[in-house]
Amino acid sequence: MNEGSPSASVSLPHCEDPGGTAASAAPGARRVALVGPPNAGKSTLFNTLTGLRQKVANYPGVTVERRSGVVTETVGEVEVIDLPGVHGLAPRSLDQKVTRDFLTGRLEGDRQPDAIILVLDATRLRTHLMVADPVLALGLPTLVVLTMADDLRRRGGALSPEQLSAELGVEVTLVDAREPATLDLVRRFLRALHTGGKELRACPAISVADAATASRERGRPLPVIDLFAERRRRARELGRSASFRDPRPSRITQRIDSLVLHRLWGPLVFLATVALVFQAIFTAAVPLMDGTEALIATSGTFLTELLPPGWFRSLLIDGVWAGVGSVIVFLPQILILFAFIALLEDSGYMARAAVIADRLMHRVGLQGRSFLPLLSAYACAVPAVMAARTVEDERDRIATIFVAPFMTCSARLPVYALLIAAFIPAGPLLGPFLGIRAAVLIGLYLLGLVAAIGTAALLKGTLLRGRPAPFVMELPPYRFPALRSVGTRLLERTRIFLRRVARIILTLSVALWILAQVPPSPAGGPPEIGDSALGRVGQVIEPAIEPLGFDWRIGIGLVTSLAAREVIVGTLGTIYGVESDDEETLELQAALQQDLDLGAAVALLIFFVFALQCMSTVAVMRRETGGWRWPTLQFLYMLALAWAGAWAANTLL
Repeated sequence: MNEGSPSASVSLPHCEDPGGTAASAAPGARRVALVGPPNAGKSTLFNTLTGLRQKVANYPGVTVERRSGVVTETVGEVEVIDLPGVHGLAPRSLDQKVTRDFLTGRLEGDRQPDAIILVLDATRLRTHLMVADPVLALGLPTLVVLTMADDLRRRGGALSPEQLSAELGVEVTLVDAREPATLDLVRRFLRALHTGGKELRACPAISVADAATASRERGRPLPVIDLFAERRRRARELGRSASFRDPRPSRITQRIDSLVLHRLWGPLVFLATVALVFQAIFTAAVPLMDGTEALIATSGTFLTELLPPGWFRSLLIDGVWAGVGSVIVFLPQILILFAFIALLEDSGYMARAAVIADRLMHRVGLQGRSFLPLLSAYACAVPAVMAARTVEDERDRIATIFVAPFMTCSARLPVYALLIAAFIPAGPLLGPFLGIRAAVLIGLYLLGLVAAIGTAALLKGTLLRGRPAPFVMELPPYRFPALRSVGTRLLERTRIFLRRVARIILTLSVALWILAQVPPSPAGGPPEIGDSALGRVGQVIEPAIEPLGFDWRIGIGLVTSLAAREVIVGTLGTIYGVESDDEETLELQAALQQDLDLGAAVALLIFFVFALQCMSTVAVMRRETGGWRWPTLQFLYMLALAWAGAWAANTLL
């Protein structure tokens, strides 16, 4: 292998370009599919080529749907499609079925890609090569991209891309997917795909898939275990032919794993990490939140003085500014949470957390693979429900989907932070390591986790009875997180948050303000808030929630938060903004302290821990389960649990 160059290739005889076009990003654009085992670097390569920010993490199973982007650095546009990771083309889970069906043209209304980029981890070549033969047997022009070139060299490994290319019959290149300078051959392949160049070759070697086909034609299906053994033998032969030398085990990885995978110290390290994250949410975020709040208040005062009195100023200040501003102030806390999650994902620690969690999840009938979708639910339950496709057993998949909304998503964080700051005094609990407010926040997260575990045990013992499937996960080596990747993900999360604010909270704030202005009072001005259309709607809801300690204002917030949980903060900001004097809007925390006691505040927190206040999650669950049975049961079950828990809290406190 040429140690001085991160990539190498050989020129092989040309093969026929299969031609044809498929559905693409633009008329005439060709499509290339990124295929390979989980955690091989497909999404990193996808981001580097397209400039898009598909989620990248150092654990398998990140991509659960196909994602597409356009490469314009070639002669023209080429659509690049990032597919879920597979170990072969015999799918065992729904995400792997997406890959198989797309590559073979089985998706309705869709076609095969024009070419394939097969992405394999060079440090794990002997196992990753097992997917090569089934993919090459499809007969499509293929480029094999071996990632982790820097890691391979650093740990003393070696291989010859030229020799592997000669064995496979397709071009092979060794790259660092994060470094655009190493991707020249990839871009050349994409350029040839766009122009229909003759260097596109579809010359697969005689593969194990061909052996299986011949066996079926003779009426004797090849046993699955024999097929797997044959593919493994073939992969080892290819490794020897490519002069592959295994990289040395990472000493850093071994030392860290001796601690974080220890039966006693591993869970303690995990809990300490969680405590650090939530303590940071209530300490490091304070200056940023104060600055954001001051900016919102200053700009609101400036606009109040700039605009003449009237309905437009009332709409802008009492409606939009009070509603939207009350939510935006919590953005720093959300970003701190996501920054920690990104660092833990990119470092490789989350894969270890899945192994630790498997010991507990196995006892309630689930498996460690369910941990990764449930982990993503801390960002949002919608992608978590889709990520459950990586769970192979159907009963485990449904159970994972059912309990995912119990995990505390980022939309709950503004609600928690608002009520905790208003009703829980600040102060140390474990010295500088853990404060009272951070401990309460951890308790809410744990309460959701306990509800998820209990519900999973209930489901697996009744409606979804069955033994949990075995859990096997290849642990990646630890890597330093790329700060650029973390920063980009935080920018993307900011964009998503602000888009939700603009699309949902802004719209509802305007609608709520309008409802608070009608019908006009006898004097001709706006009515008292309790006499308005908004107040009357809340009073219809109030009898059902009065036992929980909530008034009609909270009732309006509970209804609007069905669109998105954090909407309740904007709703209350708008309601109290309209109620207050035009010259000075009440600070939201102070307004809540006037209307709620401690029992009602805790009841509201518990209600949001349990209730499924997110119609997007319900809609996605209907799609993933193929009907309304499971989402209807889930919504009613969580609503009943939320009402009972809130009632108990309000009664006891």
